[in-house]
Amino acid sequence: MDFQPLSLSPYLKHNLSMIAFNLARTILSRRTWALILAFGLLTTVAVSKDMALVSNKTNSLPPIALADLVKVCKGQMGRWPDGKPVTVVMRQPGSADLKIVEEKIYASTSQDVRDVIASANHNRAERPAIILGNSDEEIIRKVESMPGAVGLVDVYSITGAVQVVKIGGKLPLESGYPLHGN
Repeated sequence: MDFQPLSLSPYLKHNLSMIAFNLARTILSRRTWALILAFGLLTTVAVSKDMALVSNKTNSLPPIALADLVKVCKGQMGRWPDGKPVTVVMRQPGSADLKIVEEKIYASTSQDVRDVIASANHNRAERPAIILGNSDEEIIRKVESMPGAVGLVDVYSITGAVQVVKIGGKLPLESGYPLHGN
C-alpha cells in the first residue's frame, strides 16, 4: 500500500487557516479575560484604604486609644484635655472613603452613622461635633483652620498642614493599626 500526501485545494487551506486563527483568538481572548479578572481583583484589594486620624497643628494631642476615638467620633466628648472644643471632620456616610470608619469606629450602617451625626450635632449649632467634607483636601483644610479639630483621611492625602495622631500607640501603615483597610 502506497500512501500519497493529501493535496488540499487553496479554498480548503484558507478555511483551515481561518479555523486555526479563530481558535487561537478564542484561546487568547479567554486568557486575556482571565488576566483582566485577576488584575481587577488585585486592584480591588489595593483600593482598600488605610485611614489616618489627623489633627490641627495647634492641638497637643497625645496618642488616642481606640475607645476614646469612638467617643470622639460619636460626639460624646465635648472638649480635649487642653480645653479646646472637639470637632471631627470626615467624609459622607455611605461613601466608599468612609467604609472602614463605619465598620471599625461606628460598627454601624451608613444610616446609623447619619443618625449618630445628627444626634451629636443637635445642640451644638455654633460648633458642630461632626462636620462632613466632600474630599480629603477639604477635610485637611477644615482641620488646619479649626483649633481642636481632628479629621479622618486617606493616609496618602496627608500633608504638612496637619499632624498625624497615633491610635492605640500605632501610626498608619504600622502592623496592628486599627484603621487599616481590609
